[in-house]
Amino acid sequence: MTTPQPHPKRFSMIREFHLADWFTLGNAVCGVGALFSAMTYLATGDVLHVYFAAALVLAALIFDVLDGRIARWRQKSSAMGRELDSLADVISFGVAPAIMAYGCGMQGLYDRVVLAYFVACGVSRLARYNVTAETLSGDDGKVRYFEGTPIPTSIVLVALLALAGYMGALGENLWFGKVLVGGFTLHPLVLLFAVSGSLMISRIRIPKF
Repeated sequence: MTTPQPHPKRFSMIREFHLADWFTLGNAVCGVGALFSAMTYLATGDVLHVYFAAALVLAALIFDVLDGRIARWRQKSSAMGRELDSLADVISFGVAPAIMAYGCGMQGLYDRVVLAYFVACGVSRLARYNVTAETLSGDDGKVRYFEGTPIPTSIVLVALLALAGYMGALGENLWFGKVLVGGFTLHPLVLLFAVSGSLMISRIRIPKF
């Protein structure tokens, strides 16, 4: 009786991973951890979990920077790595900041619309970059500039939420309060997410260092 052998293609995806891709996965894992922390804050009201969420988004940013540096150092990159990076960035710098904002008190109908818009802009920004990266490259194959602000710039919003938590400005105490428009709630602070999302999908050229 022969022992069944594992199919050769079963582990092919793992074999195709480069070192940089594992750091990209670290980015995604930190983003998911930030989501868990934001939800824990909603359940417990303990502001410590807001700090945890912010710290995990920062850790995701560090992984995001490192994966690019490692890919350039080892001169190994792939289409799969680029797609993997985009998916991780959507979680860590799109969905996680939006859920943090919701957990911190931006829970009105208009707030939700704005936060959904912010995530949609982040997804669109990454998709546009993946499609146009080759046309934006110079003779050496390197992209010279970004069109629109990169999605990791949302770390500024995350830092702002952490500061609001430190100052006790969460929930009913959110900076700038709230307004009722047509019977539905809008927290003016959420408009920063609208600005951030709009800058991501803008045509502003930002040099890539």
